[in-house]
Amino acid sequence: MNILAAAVIVTLTALGVLHVYWGFGGRWPGRTEADLVARVVGLQRGAMPGLGACLAVALALLSAAYIVAVRQGAPQLGLPRAWWAAGYWGVGVVFLLRGIAAHAPGVFSYAIGTPFYDLNRHYYAPLCLAIAAAMAISYVRAWQPG
Repeated sequence: MNILAAAVIVTLTALGVLHVYWGFGGRWPGRTEADLVARVVGLQRGAMPGLGACLAVALALLSAAYIVAVRQGAPQLGLPRAWWAAGYWGVGVVFLLRGIAAHAPGVFSYAIGTPFYDLNRHYYAPLCLAIAAAMAISYVRAWQPG
């Protein structure tokens, strides 16, 4: 397994676990629910998304991690290789678009004035772009013919 793919798998898994933690009421990196909402959702007021929403995002992130792992040789679970490749590029494109969106006019304007707005532009979006880039680079270093 190449180091970039391993880093993506670890990162996506950690983000998935973090969403499970939030779903069950965890507050880090905030101190209160309102502080957490301002940091990770970007709202001045309101509640954190519920358990179902957090688990749905966690499942998506953990599934993305597994898609990357399959590209590195994990079991394909009976699905055709082409489906895994399509999923891999789909995940990469989602992270690319998410990273770009932070700098697109109006996309995150609802969050102006919250910690999320700056965190998104300086940390969350660059992380998404790094994931997309690492996935693209590591794609060619996997799956030998045959």
